[in-house]
Amino acid sequence: MSAVSRMPAGRPPLQLVGGWEVGLLSLMVLLYVVGAALNPAFFGTTDALQALLRDTARFGVMAVGMTFVIANKDIDLSIGSTLGLVGVVFAYVFNPAHYDMGVVPAILVCLVVGTAIGFVNGVLVTFLRVPAFIATLTMLLIGRGMVLGLTGGRSILFPVKARDYGWFFQLGETNALGFNNQIIICLVAVALGAVVLAKTRWGYETLATGGNEQAAIYAGIPTNWVRIRAYVMSALCATVGGLMLIAQNKGITSQAGLLTELIVIAAVIIGGASLSGGRGRVIGSYIGVLLTGLIYKVLQEGWPIVRQTEIDGKVLEVQATYTLPAGAVPAFIGTLLVVAVLIEPYIIRRKLPQRLWARLTGGPEPVITDVGGVAIEGVQTKGTRTSDLAVSARGIMRFLVRRDALAIILTVVLWLVGLLLRPDYWAGLPNTFAILLNFTELALISVGMTYVIACGDIDLSVGAVLALAGSVAAYSLKVLGLDPVSAVLLGVFAGTLAGGVNAIVTVRFKLPAFIATLGMFYVARGVAAWIVAGQQLTGWKEPYNLIGRKLGDVLAFFRIPAPGGLFGEIVGVVSVQTIWMALVALIAAVVLGATVFGQQVYATGGNRRAADYAGINTDRVRTYAMLFCGFCAAMAGVINVAYFRSFNPVAGQFRELDAIASVIIGGGSIFGGFGTILGSLAGAAVITLVRALMQLNIILPDGSSFSLPQHWVNTFIGGILIGAVLLDIWVRQQNIFGQLWSALAERRRQGQGVRDV
Repeated sequence: MSAVSRMPAGRPPLQLVGGWEVGLLSLMVLLYVVGAALNPAFFGTTDALQALLRDTARFGVMAVGMTFVIANKDIDLSIGSTLGLVGVVFAYVFNPAHYDMGVVPAILVCLVVGTAIGFVNGVLVTFLRVPAFIATLTMLLIGRGMVLGLTGGRSILFPVKARDYGWFFQLGETNALGFNNQIIICLVAVALGAVVLAKTRWGYETLATGGNEQAAIYAGIPTNWVRIRAYVMSALCATVGGLMLIAQNKGITSQAGLLTELIVIAAVIIGGASLSGGRGRVIGSYIGVLLTGLIYKVLQEGWPIVRQTEIDGKVLEVQATYTLPAGAVPAFIGTLLVVAVLIEPYIIRRKLPQRLWARLTGGPEPVITDVGGVAIEGVQTKGTRTSDLAVSARGIMRFLVRRDALAIILTVVLWLVGLLLRPDYWAGLPNTFAILLNFTELALISVGMTYVIACGDIDLSVGAVLALAGSVAAYSLKVLGLDPVSAVLLGVFAGTLAGGVNAIVTVRFKLPAFIATLGMFYVARGVAAWIVAGQQLTGWKEPYNLIGRKLGDVLAFFRIPAPGGLFGEIVGVVSVQTIWMALVALIAAVVLGATVFGQQVYATGGNRRAADYAGINTDRVRTYAMLFCGFCAAMAGVINVAYFRSFNPVAGQFRELDAIASVIIGGGSIFGGFGTILGSLAGAAVITLVRALMQLNIILPDGSSFSLPQHWVNTFIGGILIGAVLLDIWVRQQNIFGQLWSALAERRRQGQGVRDV
């Protein structure tokens, strides 16, 4: 009989908690002591602890569902928009100005919406094989667009009607025992989630699926259902978080849920979960939420200082509080995400705490069995019947079998639609100029994104890098008083540096590109707001703005007479930035399509291991691609400042999704190995034309007019993106049309054989 090891009495089962959680609690106590030393007026009271538990309650509930998703080796970036959308749906059903129904119907509708979002995420990731970060990022964009569309960018409040439903809205209030009821909800959710993950079949299936999905399939586990179930749980936890927010605020704002997904993911990873799957504990995730919330509060609350002011010749000391400037907290959260992901491979896997303890106590060091990276490898690009046909096609088929043919055709069709709807306006030079200007910014970003995606990576930070470069250029002009050339160089350097940091974190530390660049997304946008103190900058000398002006404006500035005729009309519509974009795109196209480096990019994205065996330095290729992507985003940023003659911290918002959609629509593969500059430019034209059509004032036959609602544009772009990804996977990669054509041909041959007999 084999010996059975028993756990010492009074020790909690390791499936629920372990040494990592103890270390997190110790660190949290230390941080709380630091907070009390810096700001004893707040952290020195019991109110601080209650405020921490209350403010992190929603994040704690959402971390429960996220733990299941990450343990499955997936990711859910849509929980923030799910929270916001659920809140808006509740408001629509409950608010007297809309459907004016009770709380129970509103809750039921919210549960249906949350379940549907989770189910769609799960189906996209499992059966439709969309990469998890792309599927959920698209749902984030669609959900955020729906929130803005339904609210019109405004808040929906109902404090008066809420008085009639105290049993629900009391959930956001303090109870008779002196603490907020949301704390109870959070603790119950954490307890249930911890038991389910550690002690039930659902938990075992989750950890097995994330640890080794193929082995789990051989063991009879329905892994697709397990992954879908985790996404539904994550969406329902976000739904509960949205209801908790509604109960507390008695209303909802159009910005509800922003940054939520990043905080929750960082907290779960800090709590010990692994992006490589198969590892995670709900209690650890909740402690990670508390630790993240505590760090946030230490930064947000600031610390007391004494300022000296002079009044009527007398120096007076004034008590004040030092707080971090605008943008510091998002930058910190983005950094925290990257650091949290690095903890798992470089601290947990290498067992640094255990090794340190062994050295301090003189005991034997633990054996390290796994020091692999955390990169999540997607399915590599496969050759398709379309690419085979491109070799032998003739005539018009040589164009139709191109991967970028769809984007070119869509560009022409969308242009004709605009011409059909408003022939009096659409083809005019003012409209053409406006479309060209909007196209230039997106086209520049898409050119850089083409290289990154062709390498098999992704860059979610290009919109924020655009803002970072713009803020540096604007600050250099307005505050430092530098000349235009120096301002452009500093802006481009800042953006390219951000691309270099992305490359180091992704290539050197082997983080998934979407995590590294998602962290940079928040860091760059936070630093951009920090540089300009969250304010809009404007009012510098006109020479800088010439890079965003038409050629006619440049000639007028230098007092050069404008030419006449057709050339004069062209000078009046073409801008400096368009010429620069065309030059960059031309060089990039030649490099990608006609040089050894371009072939190395395709080889790296198509099959990185084979490229390494062929002697290609794939790390260097990926690094150059990310640097170039940062350079292109930086150029778009300095041009943006020149065109608008000002800088706004929200510049470049959602441009990363536009750029990804442009590349995929233009024939690039989200798995790498494909992509052309021409196709990406055509894809950017499709996105630009869609936005232009959404802004078009359409004249009806009776003389009246209407415009499509602008707040819904992100929902349309998200739909286009997911459609383009599905097209790439199922039409290009899985060759659905080719399989169908072969099946029909085989059936015809069989029918012909029967007739011959």
